[in-house]
Amino acid sequence: MKRAGILAALGAIAAVAAYAPAAAPALAAPQAAARAAAHSTDCDPHVSGARVRKGAQVQERNQPTTAQAAAMEKDFHAKVSRLQQSGRAQAAAGSITVGVHWQVITDGPLGNLSDATLANQLKVLNQSYASSGVVFQRAETKRTNNPTWFHDPQGSESAMKNALRAGTASDLNFYTADLGTSLLGWATFPNSYKSQPKLDGVVVHYQSVPGGSLASYNEGDTGTHEVGHWMGLYHTFQGGCGATGDSVSDTPAEKSPAYQCPTGRNTCSSAGVDPIHNFMDYTYDSCMYQFTAGQSTRMQQQWAAYRA
Repeated sequence: MKRAGILAALGAIAAVAAYAPAAAPALAAPQAAARAAAHSTDCDPHVSGARVRKGAQVQERNQPTTAQAAAMEKDFHAKVSRLQQSGRAQAAAGSITVGVHWQVITDGPLGNLSDATLANQLKVLNQSYASSGVVFQRAETKRTNNPTWFHDPQGSESAMKNALRAGTASDLNFYTADLGTSLLGWATFPNSYKSQPKLDGVVVHYQSVPGGSLASYNEGDTGTHEVGHWMGLYHTFQGGCGATGDSVSDTPAEKSPAYQCPTGRNTCSSAGVDPIHNFMDYTYDSCMYQFTAGQSTRMQQQWAAYRA
């Protein structure tokens, strides 16, 4: 899934949304509450800028259609049912440890992220996922000087990943490169690992990591967002205002992606305002700071079904 856009004025893309709960969700842990307090003064809905450039039409290559999502959910629920019958689902629940393979793609010195920057990105991931029972640990750091891969990671994705990917289904390969001026990142879903294991992982703009140059998108939450997909989460706006949405019951329905930090935005008639603070929306890094309890449960179940 690609987290689309950077720089310039708000553009338009087609959208889809989430399931509406009886009430808006509460933050799941003290870490999330701390992030909320830290970001509250930064959440200015009037700040200019957008994820998609004005007039840009960015297609999410891994964004599932309604039919694809339905097929994915059918397979997922069948696997969860089998795990529950065998008792493995309960055994798999709890803390998840993910080995992170940093795949730093460069063009000479360009894109050569420091160990300190990668450590800060790892810290962001651990803070963001603490309430979900997921822990990230550095497995290795590999730096690859390949100007073609660095400047065109989309066109080079197959060659790049087939040459570099390390580990098993439980290992996160986190690639950094120059994604241009429209995209911040993309990821694969857990269910695709079996058929395409070498393509598994996330790709993130090298300037969207903590301290990067992409204003409003440089606190490391592009990584948080893309890893959310890698853990099995849809966008909060998957499915629009329909009944199924993102297949999580405690994320309010959302008709389309939210940009910047539009406090009070409410695009669906069902209960709850849009989940603009959720990591799986498109708002500024300073605006997003939460996963819901339902999303945490889904990640645990997706892990048991596809990555354990």
